[in-house]
Amino acid sequence: MAHRFEIRKNKAGEFVAYFCHNSEAIFWTEGYSSKAGAKNAIESVRKNGPDADVVDTTVD
Repeated sequence: MAHRFEIRKNKAGEFVAYFCHNSEAIFWTEGYSSKAGAKNAIESVRKNGPDADVVDTTVD
């Protein structure tokens, strides 16, 4: 599978959830004090993300 979620620790010792595609981090969450917080963030993206609107705020 080319895409996945990863939970890593940052320099502050917080847990961060990353979404990666082909080993490249596409986006990541804020740092959480517990691994459960990072797992909850992943579940929220999975639950709420598929139907998210796309808003283009650029000016042509």
